[in-house]
Amino acid sequence: MTVRVERTFDLGVSPENVWEFIADPEKRASAISVVADYERTGETSSIWHIKLPIPFLDTTVPVRTEDVERDPPRYVKFVGRSSALRVTGEHEIQETETGSKLINRFTVEGKVPGVERFFKKNLDNELDNLEAALREEATA
Repeated sequence: MTVRVERTFDLGVSPENVWEFIADPEKRASAISVVADYERTGETSSIWHIKLPIPFLDTTVPVRTEDVERDPPRYVKFVGRSSALRVTGEHEIQETETGSKLINRFTVEGKVPGVERFFKKNLDNELDNLEAALREEATA
């Protein structure tokens, strides 16, 4: 089973302000509650150490993430790979009359029992966290 979620945020800030947040792998990682630690390995690559509350994972799992496509200040796509899951995230920014629209698409493929069930249940909450962090940063 693969989990897919798409969510759009309407933001009252410029596309450039949204880009500053969403194109930064560390800011994206810090908004996700299951990311216990983060280390940058390159300009557009990092390792997210995630802690999932599922029976088969009693430790953090390193997820090697890399931006695989960037079109500033409009689009970024990243892929994360680990022994437990593969995640693909896309963020597309569109200018609107009142600021910006951010379209978020995520796909999670679990390799360990319980991973997909966890994300099916919690991915909407994680997108709420991302939206809250983005709004806080953009209005600061």
